[in-house]
Order: sequence, then structure tokens, then C-alpha cells
Amino acid sequence: MGNFKISVNNQLDLEVDTAEVSQLNAVKTSNTAYHVLRNHKSYQAEINNADFNNRTYQVNINNNSYNIKIHNPLDTLIESMGFALGNIKHVNEIKAPMPGLILDISVTVGDSVTENTPLLILEAMKMENVITSPRDGVIKSISAAKGDAVEKNQLLIEFE
Repeated sequence: MGNFKISVNNQLDLEVDTAEVSQLNAVKTSNTAYHVLRNHKSYQAEINNADFNNRTYQVNINNNSYNIKIHNPLDTLIESMGFALGNIKHVNEIKAPMPGLILDISVTVGDSVTENTPLLILEAMKMENVITSPRDGVIKSISAAKGDAVEKNQLLIEFE
């Protein structure tokens, strides 16, 4: 299946085998919390913030906060080939990655944004997901408003 490279607090780099993850004894205790048993030790884990575009997460484990970035096997392959994903992607639309509620929109039509600029906050499964700009550009249109319930793949923002 492959390995995932995980960076914790930009300091500790780990490699995790997907088979090892599938054998992890984790029980979901709420929409964002899990009880994990590993090597006969108990852990309380809660996802505080998730940025699906960038695969970054803020996780509390036994009340200690960690910032985690996940590199999947494709990311690692692209990096090893010398290609930067930022150089080849030209995304013109932001679509809802999942059904949810628009909590806030940080940009207006005509705004110039840079890559990773927060565009909007989408609440889904009781988690606030910050959707950031995939590239530098100018906002052409905004198809959602604060308070809107949106469906998966619904167009939210277009770039010029």
C-alpha cells in the first residue's frame, strides 16, 4: 500500500506504514476524538483543526498539542522526481471538499491572493476546516455566502 511521511511540529519526521496504521486500535469517541491503544498504552487523541488542501492537522494527544503534516506516497514520488507540485498546478476553482456550512469568507471579488492565503472556513463534521488558496491569483467570483450550507463539490470560489 505504501508509506506516509509525517512531520510533527516541523521537527520530528516519521515514516508510517499503512499496514501498521490499519492495525492501530482506535475507537472513535466523538466526531473529533479517538481513544487509541498502542503497545498496551492508552492515548486520548482529538483533531482540533484540519486543512485538507495541505494535509495539515492540529492534534491533541493526552492534552499535548501537535502540528502534523502528512506526505502521501504520491507527494514523496513527485518530490523525488524534482517536481514541485506548486509549479505544475493551475487551479481555477475552489469546490467544497465535503458537505458543510460556510462559517466565514475572508476574501472578496477582485482580491489578489497568494498561495496558502485563507479563503474561507467550512464547518464539516463539527470541525472547522480552513480552505486556503492553492495558488497566487485574483478572485473572479464567490458563489457562496457566510451561513450557506454547501454540498460536496459545490463551486465556492473562482480565480481569474
